[in-house]
Amino acid sequence: MSPVLVLLLAVLATSYSGPLVRVATAPAVALAFWRLALVLPVTGALALRTERGDRRAVRQALPLLALSGAFLALHFWTWIASVRLTTVASSVVLVSLRPVFVWGVAAAWLGEHPGRRERWGIGLAVLGAMLIGAGDARLSLGALAGDALALVGALAAAGYTVIGRRVRQTVGVWSYASVVYGVAALALGALATGRGTPLAGYAGREWAIFGAMAAGPMLVGHTGMNYALKHLPATTVNVAALGEPVGATLIAWLVPAIHEVPPRSAAIGGILVLLGIGLSVGAGEPAARPRPANGRVSHPASADAAEPRLQRRKRSDDAR
Repeated sequence: MSPVLVLLLAVLATSYSGPLVRVATAPAVALAFWRLALVLPVTGALALRTERGDRRAVRQALPLLALSGAFLALHFWTWIASVRLTTVASSVVLVSLRPVFVWGVAAAWLGEHPGRRERWGIGLAVLGAMLIGAGDARLSLGALAGDALALVGALAAAGYTVIGRRVRQTVGVWSYASVVYGVAALALGALATGRGTPLAGYAGREWAIFGAMAAGPMLVGHTGMNYALKHLPATTVNVAALGEPVGATLIAWLVPAIHEVPPRSAAIGGILVLLGIGLSVGAGEPAARPRPANGRVSHPASADAAEPRLQRRKRSDDAR
């Protein structure tokens, strides 16, 4: 399938995760655990059926897969907890700042640095995030804590995405999803056990929410984005995910059980975030194919051809 089409469907599927979390009553760690655990039979069966040849690649990439799973567990836990403390709009928009953090992680790990226009875009996005946080801070300290948790979730999502962009060059999407989701589920299960949080005994309504989170935002949403990561740069995938706060905010406004109308400061901040990231992406160039987790470059010619362009672009930015 077209990676762009899959990415579009994935973004649509993730749009209702925030409103679902808001109407759920189960603890954040239990909701995150079942969101992952209920998907594993599907991804595992598809991996065994279609990607048997990936076992060697999975073994070679296992340390990065485990780290990606740990980042995913942290992302879900902090983000779901943030939705309980702040508005759906603020939480989802702040978590969607992950394209900004992806640039930071890519610069530290891969040596890729944004140009001048990208830096201006990042500045606008950060300013917008500050406005969103300031608006919630005037309402309650709990909202400010929720915004902080959402930012931690964005940082964790950045690590998860950058690792996925690298590992997906050699590991199939179902094998990647099975290992990463499994590691994340184990981490969240251990956390729930350590904190004495029950993972069973919930009412039918909560199980319906668990199933809806697994089927839409997880299986279609996250797995679709992981599919696109093999074909599209990590920044492109994350910027496309900015359609999530738009859908989530509309759903949170239209659903009577939630009916959240964003405050003016959050609306202005959200616009600045979108404009800033749009400016950054508009100034960017297609990224070179990353080095896979096994150390071999899948397409050396494309990587070698991209390097001079990146060097010329850096010299041009420095000259300006």
